[in-house]
Amino acid sequence: MEPAARFQREARAFHAAARRAAEAGDAPVVPSCPGWSMSDLVLHLGGVHRSVNAIIRDRLGGPPELAGLVRAELPADTSGWPAPDSAPTMGPIPSTLLDWFAEGAEQLAARFRAHAPDEPAWTWSSEQTVGFWLRVQTIEAAVHRWDAENALGAPRPISEEVAADAITHTFEVMAPARRAWADAPEGAGERFRFVRTDGPGEWVVSFEGGQVRLGDSGGDPDVEAAGTASDLALFLWHRIPAGTLGVRGDPTLLDRYFALVPPV
Repeated sequence: MEPAARFQREARAFHAAARRAAEAGDAPVVPSCPGWSMSDLVLHLGGVHRSVNAIIRDRLGGPPELAGLVRAELPADTSGWPAPDSAPTMGPIPSTLLDWFAEGAEQLAARFRAHAPDEPAWTWSSEQTVGFWLRVQTIEAAVHRWDAENALGAPRPISEEVAADAITHTFEVMAPARRAWADAPEGAGERFRFVRTDGPGEWVVSFEGGQVRLGDSGGDPDVEAAGTASDLALFLWHRIPAGTLGVRGDPTLLDRYFALVPPV
């Protein structure tokens, strides 16, 4: 599957879950996104899609002012839409909100198809390419699809190829960023091994001072966690507990991981 199609698949699956929630009644709370209902989650992801689309489309040199961007692209009727300062937003999920989300996701998928992955684009990371946004937004859509389905009680796993990419992306990009954003404590040589059980894949990550190092430099890890690619990705995104993984060593050491890499 081409990368843009993979993003589109994940965004459409998210939309389908949100639509099922709307048809079932009032917006459910989203347990894996504390303080948010399904309506809040739809507005969040839809706003991110439109922000990324604007960055690529308008060749911006920095992030757009999100509130202004969202307001500029709102439909005429926003009755019942979430207000950022009043989450969780309970009550019915407006059909206009779902339609707005679907339109923005399709626009971003088309934007990804129209630009080469190596084309320059501003990002918040050291990699300044359209491909960075494609990778990040595919992972975010997949994780939030899981959030939405989890709120309905029956989450499906993340697809193997997206989950495996999300694990590597976590260590290469998200862990250093989350440490910087949260002013996390310095590492003292902690080493974690994550082993995939449904295909090839092993990740050894260590923390030395302010550095996050991916790669096995020898020696035994402090703790090893094994699971499917989906379960490892969801654990690293703080969606499922360590008890769902096979752990060798002291499982309480996995709590240290989230002290070193605070959830966002």
